[in-house]
Amino acid sequence: MVAGEPIGIPGGQDQTYPFIAHPHYYWLSGSRRGGGVLAFDPNEGWFDFRAPISQAERVWEGAQGEAGGLDVNQLPAWLEKRKGRPIAVVGADSQAVTADLQISKDVCRKLQHLRRPKDDGEVAVVARAIEASARGYAAVPGWIKPGVSEREIAIRLEAEFFLGGADATGYETIVGSGANSAVLHWPASGRRMAAGELVLIDAGGSVDGYTADVTRVYPVDGQWSARQRDLHDVLLQAQIHALEGCQIGVEWGDLHLRTALELAAGLKNLGVLKCSPQEAVESEAIALFFPHGVGHMLGLGVRDASGLAPGRNEVRHFAGARLRMDLPLEENYLVTVEPGVYFIPALLNDSEKRARHQSRVEWAQLEPWLELGGMRIEDNVLVTPQGPRNLTAAIPK
Repeated sequence: MVAGEPIGIPGGQDQTYPFIAHPHYYWLSGSRRGGGVLAFDPNEGWFDFRAPISQAERVWEGAQGEAGGLDVNQLPAWLEKRKGRPIAVVGADSQAVTADLQISKDVCRKLQHLRRPKDDGEVAVVARAIEASARGYAAVPGWIKPGVSEREIAIRLEAEFFLGGADATGYETIVGSGANSAVLHWPASGRRMAAGELVLIDAGGSVDGYTADVTRVYPVDGQWSARQRDLHDVLLQAQIHALEGCQIGVEWGDLHLRTALELAAGLKNLGVLKCSPQEAVESEAIALFFPHGVGHMLGLGVRDASGLAPGRNEVRHFAGARLRMDLPLEENYLVTVEPGVYFIPALLNDSEKRARHQSRVEWAQLEPWLELGGMRIEDNVLVTPQGPRNLTAAIPK
């Protein structure tokens, strides 16, 4: 199990990007430092190799104490004693070890599946990250007004996360106003918001590597237009129903399909689609407006331990979307539920897509919707025997 090494900033001489230990390594070792290797011999058990704390770390970073464990410089000798036996490398890449690629892949998938259920300690840390995030979101409505920049909102929001107890942000904060709200991963810019627009915020604080992941959408001047309100109502009801669907044994792909069907029905009622909801899903026309999955797993990082269920090896598409996870929900899985509806010029102005779905979309009626941008609502849900537990329910939507 390899922690990984810091990556140097190009042209930055001795500067590096902030280091994040590989989540598999951190989950097993509890160490967030670079350079470590957690080794396992089936005959002898675990060996915890760690990089000694250097003088530079003590001088420049204020490191104190000792690293603990075994000196990682002893790892080559440890491996030499076991020469000729197959080795699996999991976590970050290692240049020092020649691994059996198939065994490594098998071990990695088993460990990833093992990490999916969250224990009480992990849920408690995520709850702290959500509490810090909620502090920021509580202040958001008071900041949003015409003339305020996306970047100002991001800065103030992240400051509240830290003041609320977060030690990092879980991912790059997304603040998209106007047409930028239809860009799925829009980094906050200097663009200033205007009256009549929407602003989409997707952000979360992190504690000890465990992150919240929350999305909300707001009218810039505090009042929904009729078109904005109608679309938000469709999205909110679909999101609530998807939350309720997070039950033990439910296939995530089926949950996505049900959500896509409900969104398609709403878009038909709003005059965006002219085909039946079923046809919109089966033909993948709904992916023009809902191009991503209904959610993903969450924990150590923003898409922690997603992927395929054991025994599944083929990535599948559902209603035109490639899902980050394709598995049945199990007890104590922590997932995001984040349906969205977007009017993305790159999709809706694509000539091939227009030709393919000519009879399914009210193309002549799209111009006012393109001005709207996009909406997404996202909560963090723990799957329990008593039903879904929405950990972010206190953040208004």
